[in-house]
Amino acid sequence: MIYTTQIPHLEKEVRSSVTLGKFDGLHRGHQKLINLIRREQGEKNRSVVFTFDVSPRSYILHTPPKYLLTYEERRELAESLGVDILAECPFTEELMHMEPEDFVKEYLIERLHVCYLAVGPDFRFGYQRRGTPELLQELGRTYGFRTEIVEKEKYKGRDISSTFVREELEKGHMEEVNQLLGYTYFTKGEIVHGRQLGRTIGIPTANLIPPVIKKLPPNGVYITESLIQGRIYQGITNVGYKPTVKENFLGVETYLFSCNADLYGQEAEVKFYRYLRPEIKFSSLEELKCQMLKDIEEGKDYFRLKK
Repeated sequence: MIYTTQIPHLEKEVRSSVTLGKFDGLHRGHQKLINLIRREQGEKNRSVVFTFDVSPRSYILHTPPKYLLTYEERRELAESLGVDILAECPFTEELMHMEPEDFVKEYLIERLHVCYLAVGPDFRFGYQRRGTPELLQELGRTYGFRTEIVEKEKYKGRDISSTFVREELEKGHMEEVNQLLGYTYFTKGEIVHGRQLGRTIGIPTANLIPPVIKKLPPNGVYITESLIQGRIYQGITNVGYKPTVKENFLGVETYLFSCNADLYGQEAEVKFYRYLRPEIKFSSLEELKCQMLKDIEEGKDYFRLKK
């Protein structure tokens, strides 16, 4: 897959099938759009996901973004879905004030040689969001491309959207989040040295600090799986500040059920399956140990039933 932060200028004889949007999370609705553009791809037709390097809302309101997928995670997932080109266009003042037809002519026609577009019914683009799917269909008749307005994927009677995913994530409803995404929610990071208090109570843990822009589930304890050096380890994970030992940074701390290896410096991918309980400040390390042993047993029961 080609990844670029500029709008590609395809060779004269090459056309493209494009889907446009924010694509935070690459959930099941996004995957539906990607499957449609991939259906059109071929030797002379590239499948292109056209998105932005920052949410337009975040840019306008000057709010620091928190994403369901980091840029790197989105690139990796897009590649796994078979996309030919992922274009993360810088969201600039010029782009924000571009008229919809100018956007189509300059980017989609002159650069991408688009022949097919797949967009959701609520897609908007151009100055003051005046560009609509219906306008794309009209412009397609002028410039020679076809636009398909794609019905939203639904879950329990509601349209699947990044907002829906975020709402469920903020409630700690990991089973619902994973249903909406079509994959298991995860975070990545390098395993770093903690205060090693887990070892003093016989429950050693692997600590990682997630990317600043990554949106995490609520602080608490979760049933998880960790992918490290190509191996999968079942476990339980605490997201939070570890109030019992007074950590001052947001971390992801995992007890792996069957691993005694030295993992410091390795990258871990932690997948969240189920919320167990909120983060609690215990009066002693012994009380913390007793609760962790209960959490571990509950986690092992979950995986036994999952088989």
